[in-house]
Amino acid sequence: MSKKTAPTTGTPAPNDPRSMILRMLQHKSGMKQDVYHRTITLFSDLKEVLQEVTEDLEHEMVQRDKRVSVQYRDKGDTACELKVGGDTIIFHMHTNVFKLDQAHSLWKTSYLEEDEMRGYFGTINIYNFLSDSFKYNRERDLGYLVSRLFLNKEGHFFVQGKRQLGFLYNDLASNGMDRVKLKEVLYSVIIYVLDFDLLTPPYDQVNQVTVSEMNELNAGGQLSTGKRLGFRFQADVDDLT
Repeated sequence: MSKKTAPTTGTPAPNDPRSMILRMLQHKSGMKQDVYHRTITLFSDLKEVLQEVTEDLEHEMVQRDKRVSVQYRDKGDTACELKVGGDTIIFHMHTNVFKLDQAHSLWKTSYLEEDEMRGYFGTINIYNFLSDSFKYNRERDLGYLVSRLFLNKEGHFFVQGKRQLGFLYNDLASNGMDRVKLKEVLYSVIIYVLDFDLLTPPYDQVNQVTVSEMNELNAGGQLSTGKRLGFRFQADVDDLT
């Protein structure tokens, strides 16, 4: 009679499905957790720096022109806002981690070529609204995404936006985030917003109004308003970077 032998339990092949899943959970999912927690810390720092900036600017404006206010408001774990004069800047932290668009020029840099995992980012979106839009509850008013702040697993960042926001902070490999750099970014955002003016549309585009729109206007100023009064943000001559 032949003896029965125990089945062999050898080491799984490195490319078997179970091993691949475990590697992805360990490296890719683990990396995303690193990015997420760095982004949470960054957003907490952002709130603190915004409060410092608010106190400084408000103190100065009380002496220069009391009619112009600067106010900060915490709106929860993922949002806060800064009111500067007639503008409200809303900062919103996304809770997911994103891979940079494969067509982006940063993929051609040695920094990302050396480690693809550096191309995953936490994101903070920055929006600009008219303060009166909230004051008068004009729900159809337009706001604009003026910039996006991207942070990777190593704490390196870049900013996507228009004008100075598109080229001042685009060197991902060299841009390590700290509170000094964060304040520079926030100052740049505020300057852009204050310089982004409310423009009157061409007369022929607004020379007709419906009875419904006029009734809404008489009831509380409900005609839609935005920094470009209905113009597409993409129509600005300065390209997004």
